Amino acid sequence: MAQDGSHHHGERTTTRPPTPLPHQRPGAAADGSFDLPAWACAPRPEAEPGVYRLGYRRLDPERAEAAKVATWPLLLRAGLNAVVAWLAFVYGTQLVLHLIVITVWVEHPTETLVTVVGLSVNLAVAAAVITVFGRMGRWPEVWRRYVSPLLSRTVTHEVRAEENAPAVAEAVRRQDPWDGLRQGGAAVAAARLDREAVGDVDYVRIRRAWESAQADPVFVPAFSEQVAARGASAFAHPSETRELPGRAEQHDLLLGQVRLGTAQDVPKNPLSHRAAGFALDPALLGTSVLAVGPAGTGKTTRLARPVAEALCLQALSGTACAVVVGADDADLGPDAWYDVVIAPGDPSSVYGLDLYGAAGDPDEAAARLAEALLPDELTARAENARTALQQVVGPFHAAYGRYPGVRELRSLLGGDPDALAALVKVLGTAGRLALHERDLEYRERQRDRADDPGALLADRLALLDRPAFEGAFATDGTGRPAFAMRVLDHPLRVRVKLPERSHPEAARMLSRLVVGQFVQAAGARVDRSLFAGLVVDDASAALDATAVRGLQRMRGANAGAVLLLRTLVDLPEALRAPLFGAVGCRMAFPGIAPWDGRLFSEAWGTHLVQETAVTHTPDTSGGVIRRAGRVGRKALSGTTAQTESVTTRDVERLRWSPSDLAHALPAGHAVVSLTAVSGEQVPPLLVDLRG
Repeated sequence: MAQDGSHHHGERTTTRPPTPLPHQRPGAAADGSFDLPAWACAPRPEAEPGVYRLGYRRLDPERAEAAKVATWPLLLRAGLNAVVAWLAFVYGTQLVLHLIVITVWVEHPTETLVTVVGLSVNLAVAAAVITVFGRMGRWPEVWRRYVSPLLSRTVTHEVRAEENAPAVAEAVRRQDPWDGLRQGGAAVAAARLDREAVGDVDYVRIRRAWESAQADPVFVPAFSEQVAARGASAFAHPSETRELPGRAEQHDLLLGQVRLGTAQDVPKNPLSHRAAGFALDPALLGTSVLAVGPAGTGKTTRLARPVAEALCLQALSGTACAVVVGADDADLGPDAWYDVVIAPGDPSSVYGLDLYGAAGDPDEAAARLAEALLPDELTARAENARTALQQVVGPFHAAYGRYPGVRELRSLLGGDPDALAALVKVLGTAGRLALHERDLEYRERQRDRADDPGALLADRLALLDRPAFEGAFATDGTGRPAFAMRVLDHPLRVRVKLPERSHPEAARMLSRLVVGQFVQAAGARVDRSLFAGLVVDDASAALDATAVRGLQRMRGANAGAVLLLRTLVDLPEALRAPLFGAVGCRMAFPGIAPWDGRLFSEAWGTHLVQETAVTHTPDTSGGVIRRAGRVGRKALSGTTAQTESVTTRDVERLRWSPSDLAHALPAGHAVVSLTAVSGEQVPPLLVDLRG
């Protein structure tokens, strides 16, 4: 096998049309402009999950196997079979006629009878010979490869499919992408769009608005009026952005696919995926993706960034919302890609983060915040910590009508007498002291105990109560506008920049908090028409038991996550197996540790393969002459004559062994298994992610 995973079998035929180069936009014209008709009307046949459907052509299994035979062996075999077939035809007809004469022939046959019998015998023998020797000599493959193209050019003056591709593309280009509008009563809108430069984002956005308008004919005039007035800018994203600056990846927004690479033409890959483009879409992202590989193997560049870009484009087209989490220096796209950029620790950041953003009530808000604050080694105290936080968050919300800020919460948990006295006073004034008095008294009794979880939480909150985070988590309106994760029913693009270099432990807490809030908010949405996508560049600190349980619930909520890990060892051992079970798509990058590869290998299981065993034994057959010949051969050459025995059997083998995953993957590749939301599965694929 070659380094890139391809096989070399001499000359091979092309069974699939060429795909665009990595730097080409789908639908790009020769002058670099976007050709909307060619893109919108291009064929997108049904295909298995993971196949990039734009321009895809399904392979014929028989033709694919035949195409692996090199030219000269194919022609030599066809020629030899043709010679043998001619001899079989000549002597076969004579034999059949002779048998007819000696068995059923009449004494005085007429000329007509002789002619009919002769032609019938010739045709029958010819059909049998062609059937037998044509199959053995692969004559249909020779005809398809060489004879048919030659006849097409010399007899009918037709060109080959590859040469005819520009004409086919021109025929597609002449189709009308706005035909649905014209037929549905929005001809004026279609005429305006004909005069506009419409991109793929505009087309998908307007088409989505048109589908919504068709649900009730009353809205069709309003749709036409909007398009006639604004053209391609109609129904634009609230930011009025219609394209991403520096867009580089291949995306098919009509299907929501992002092309990440090419499935290799190797026996381990299913035939339907070999040499086809590899892509992810919401049906696959909805089961969540777990990617594991060391730093520098391309997880961010070749997976996280393209998926983030695709989700941002889908948000601009009104079909998705995106939350992208990573270090402030991670290559997840420029800030111009996003509507909201949250950068705690950066004084120039415009937005802050609502620490309680996904909660529906104070107890839920306190529980999620407590889980985010505790490190992995203190999860055993999570229940006591949740209770302690609920005992102060609930009364504070009842007293002030808002949640406490970091400094206020730290004072209450630390048992500051002045803070508690002020809270009791406000509750008494509001007439709610009786409802929360028991919680406050319990907190007061816990204050001086050595195992007080409040003191632990106060110490953890001190990591967020730093001058660098001033105004980033304010709840009283004095700080930056706080982003709340509950707005996932809007097509927003959110980037969370974590201060991993300056405040690593605070960054770990914030990543857990953001992921937990996303899982909560995605499952609690009432309007699930938008796909909610989460991309986490380093999820080692972002996952806990609650988040892992929530991943599976997101499958039915039209939401999903892409989680990147350097190694599974970064996770607590109790989370590794549940995480593998919670995600539907798994990716192994080159250089993963063997113990990480073991989990992938066990998850992917075994399959049946044909194993051939060759056994050599000394040859003892024959009489005296053959034995004497073997003795002489051994004396002259020093080798013993042997017989060869070949045994073929079906055995179970791992699809990918831990050793293969750890040491045999080429650079720039990954092994990917897929599961769609519908339950359809694709076995592990070897994918070239370099374009």
